[in-house]
Amino acid sequence: MTLMVRDEADVIGSMIEHSLAQGVDTLIVTDNGSLDGTVEILESFGDAIDLRHDPVQRKQQFSVVTGMARDAATQYGADWVINADADEFWLPTAGGATLREVFELLPRELATFRVDVVDMTGAPAQRGTGLQRLVYRDTRPVERLNELGIHAHSTPDAVHVGSAEIEVAQGNHFVNLEQNGEVPNGLGVEVLHFPWRSWEQFEGKVAKAGQAYAANPELQPSPNHHGMREYYRWLAGALQAYYVIRHPDAEELAAGIRDGVFVEETRIASTVPSAVPDVPLSDDALIAGRRFGPVLAASEAQSIGELRAKDARIAELLRNVDEGKQRIDGLIDEVREAGDRIGALQLELNMLPTRRIKRAAGRVVDRVRKH
Repeated sequence: MTLMVRDEADVIGSMIEHSLAQGVDTLIVTDNGSLDGTVEILESFGDAIDLRHDPVQRKQQFSVVTGMARDAATQYGADWVINADADEFWLPTAGGATLREVFELLPRELATFRVDVVDMTGAPAQRGTGLQRLVYRDTRPVERLNELGIHAHSTPDAVHVGSAEIEVAQGNHFVNLEQNGEVPNGLGVEVLHFPWRSWEQFEGKVAKAGQAYAANPELQPSPNHHGMREYYRWLAGALQAYYVIRHPDAEELAAGIRDGVFVEETRIASTVPSAVPDVPLSDDALIAGRRFGPVLAASEAQSIGELRAKDARIAELLRNVDEGKQRIDGLIDEVREAGDRIGALQLELNMLPTRRIKRAAGRVVDRVRKH
């Protein structure tokens, strides 16, 4: 397993202990300049992990994770490689098994396969790891997520066989291998994901990620990139309201449990302790978030919708311009062809008098010869 982490002190220890308990042989961990005690937690694992340091903070995840994944194959002889994040807890979908037991049975011929990432939700908090608080699988429809300012559920991760030529792209979501066949029944794997553990953790993550993008002018993320949208919200002082509303209130949670939208999931809560105790969010923050969050999200959605409508109109105008240009080019070609035909006819006309003179002179010569 590979991990690239930065300031994940609230969860990194729990995640590594869980992964080791699941039978992961080797963890290659690169710390990206943490300042919150993450390094000390990583060092406490001693030889149980391969700890590395890369303090450069310019969103170089592609090169760092790819390097670790290749080392997993070349230095440790890994049969399978999991590229994970600190807030991801990997588990078999079948109860009773461990990751090691599942991977020992998986055919290497698969080469790679996608693993669903399930976002966990529950009540918001000011601080705390929240593994015992965030105990519901979030399966809300995307339309509901959009209403809350969330673009979509998390993208699946990619597991792959050990390879010295592997390339890991877009976080841990894609690799340069093609999947061969399907994962056998009973050998599925999934990720329980805890991305919004507390306001303190979430705000820090958003600010640091946005600043890292800003420090690397070579990267040009889309303004609609979820991280950049969060960063702009933070700059505008609106991020906390968005943090609050993405967690269901009591009414939405009860309705979601009844409708199967929120499904209780306690495998992590019952086996992995939270390193940082929960501290509730203040009543003022909760009230403000519930009151203004939906208004902000609706206003943002309307603005994005208007921008997309403008983009669509611009695209249509460009298509019309392109089609007009093609018609004009066709007319120009026709004019050129007509010009060529006119030139040929003019040449014929110019030659007609000369031919008549030659024929008349020939008749005169014939008459003279006869006489």
